[in-house]
Amino acid sequence: MAEYLLYFNQQWVGDHSEEWFRGRAPLALAVVDEMKAAGVYVFAGGLEEDGPIYSVDPTSGSGLVTDGPFVETKEFLGGFAVVDVPDDETATMWAGRIAEACGWPHEVRRFGRLPDLA
Repeated sequence: MAEYLLYFNQQWVGDHSEEWFRGRAPLALAVVDEMKAAGVYVFAGGLEEDGPIYSVDPTSGSGLVTDGPFVETKEFLGGFAVVDVPDDETATMWAGRIAEACGWPHEVRRFGRLPDLA
């Protein structure tokens, strides 16, 4: 089994009414429930768009904590799910299910393996 990150950038969501978003939430939560029932769910959640953002920069020798994103960019992570599945095909199947439920595109990336230090 391998863990995969299924994620979207907030800018991929598009402009929709509050009613539209309320209608999508139960669909997305239903897919999360299916992931749990299938035993592949690790974690899922959306990030606060207007919540606090902190950056930690260690390049001066110690971690300097500042408010706001470290990199100025127009795109930022909106939400994600982590699944533990046997292969790419299964990961993309779950990404397709959650993307369809949410109504916007998602990307899929496999987590790298931890180095064997023994």
